[in-house]
Amino acid sequence: MNLALAVVFVVAAAAASLANAATYEWAWNRRRFSPWQPTPEGVAPRGWLDRLPIVGWLRLRRDSGLLGRGFWVRPMVVELLFASALAWLCWWEVGAQGLVAKQVGSLAIEAPTAWLWATFAFHAVLAWLMLVASLIDLDEKTIPDEITVPGTLIGLLLATLLPIGLLPNVEDRPQRPVMGVALEEPGGGQLVGSFGLSWRVPTWLEPTHLAAPNDWPRSLEGGPNNHRSLLLGLGCFVVWCFALTPRFWRTRKGVGFGFAVMLRRVGRELLRRPLREILLLGVLWITATWFTGGDAWRGLLTALVGMVVTGGMVWAVRIVGSLALQREAMGFGDVTLMMMIGAFVGWQAGLLVFFLAPFAAVLIAVAQLILKRDDEIPYGPYLCLATGGVVCLWAVVWPRSEALFGMGTVLPVVLIVCLVMLGVLLAIWRQFKIRVLGMSEDWGDE
Repeated sequence: MNLALAVVFVVAAAAASLANAATYEWAWNRRRFSPWQPTPEGVAPRGWLDRLPIVGWLRLRRDSGLLGRGFWVRPMVVELLFASALAWLCWWEVGAQGLVAKQVGSLAIEAPTAWLWATFAFHAVLAWLMLVASLIDLDEKTIPDEITVPGTLIGLLLATLLPIGLLPNVEDRPQRPVMGVALEEPGGGQLVGSFGLSWRVPTWLEPTHLAAPNDWPRSLEGGPNNHRSLLLGLGCFVVWCFALTPRFWRTRKGVGFGFAVMLRRVGRELLRRPLREILLLGVLWITATWFTGGDAWRGLLTALVGMVVTGGMVWAVRIVGSLALQREAMGFGDVTLMMMIGAFVGWQAGLLVFFLAPFAAVLIAVAQLILKRDDEIPYGPYLCLATGGVVCLWAVVWPRSEALFGMGTVLPVVLIVCLVMLGVLLAIWRQFKIRVLGMSEDWGDE
């Protein structure tokens, strides 16, 4: 395992070096700091030693006179921390089987190695994507499509090819689940648990699929005899493509006229490159996977629904917040970022991220408001931070919350009530800023 951790550290450091390059290259205000970018004018050519992760930045200190004092510190720290974090994550998910063993309550289990490595691969790719998105958002308070669009497609592809990489779900069931393998004790015997009033039923390791904690229903299976599941998958993909189009909502001539104009604009955008190719290839990909069925379809549909549900919640908050605050409450980059995250972790974990992210941001937001009188914060890094927390603590948060996700139609009602309450609270907050803090309506734009 030590050799594997060393390899992960080195590969992660190299990946973080490319993440730094992507951060500077895809930013709105492009900077030529990374040795993997074209060499800026007046700077000595970069050699292969300069491109070494972590230590290469020590050599690049020579460029401080042109690129700014200390420009090398953050990228070096990013590479060191990211490599260390992924090495720890590999130990936790693969070596200690932390996402599985803690759900059982015992470390004395034998989970399939392929499942553990697939899960780690999912999370390593997601971590890299979130790193780039967070760095750009911290710098510019924007998240470019260059990271979220390919990232979402990668998440959908991984869910199709490696559905066992979805977050693990340990359940005691009397019958073999549609997706899953039996867990074993170190001696080779089958691990058993309890199910209702029945005792000594097998304990199964399953992906946290669309229907979890319940077993996968027949109504969501793929194949030519079940067109409803195909329509669900295609509908989710079309919603994502719709979210990528520029939309303008004007109601000066009436709501109906404004809606018609918006749809015409969206239609034109969907017929242009690259959205046209993304939409066409996506429809073909989803249809082909549905036709073959099996675990590939179950994984893909799980990712598609996770993408829309988690992104849709942030989208709804953006709409409610904008109405309550009479200004843009959240950038749309946060919506596309959350869609990308949902494609990797599914809708259950995505909703947990959605509700935990404000706790990660509230202390920073309050301090910033008091010290700088600025109530605008980049929310993307906190979504990513909450995602990391949910993933690492999945074995703790999932058993305590899976009853909530088994509520059926009650859960959407609860979410709608929460959105209404959020709108009321934001409206109260707006009045508090104006009347108590003395902040004008457009203070943040000055």
